[in-house]
Amino acid sequence: MSRARYSPARRRLHWLIFIAMMLVFVLIEFRGIFERGTAERAAMVQGHFWLGLAIFALMLPRLLLAFRQPAPPVQPPLPHWQATPAKLVHLALYVLLLVQPLLGLATAWVDGKQLLIPFTRAAIPALLAPDEALAHQLEDIHKLIGTIFYWLIGLHVAAALYHHFIRRDDTLRRMT
Repeated sequence: MSRARYSPARRRLHWLIFIAMMLVFVLIEFRGIFERGTAERAAMVQGHFWLGLAIFALMLPRLLLAFRQPAPPVQPPLPHWQATPAKLVHLALYVLLLVQPLLGLATAWVDGKQLLIPFTRAAIPALLAPDEALAHQLEDIHKLIGTIFYWLIGLHVAAALYHHFIRRDDTLRRMT
């Protein structure tokens, strides 16, 4: 059985993005523990914004590495009925990791929200004009994509566990 693994850089980026995704989830899903208008709630929303943008920024070198360093083959090789869906799920995850932060930023800007530079009161200038109707539409899309994203991440994790514990191939070990 092969011991081929992803490069250290690809593994670090994978797990760093995973941690950032979990924090993005916690920040937005648990912001409700603080009342609207409080500094704590605003900090959670700002953290959600900035971590989302950090994920976008981390995806750029991750994509570059993915093109320059192909994935090591799974051993034993996957049957076609598993390989094709795996590639499609990975492609969907990559697309969502790029689109969702940009959509969130656009949503915030058209909703008139500011993206504050951490530890300052200065904001990144909005590139989109406020538009309440568009803000509601983009927010609905952002939430829908977020829900789809959570299901895809769950599928990705479940598949990794299936490969590790049931199929007993090296899918998970390649990324650890």
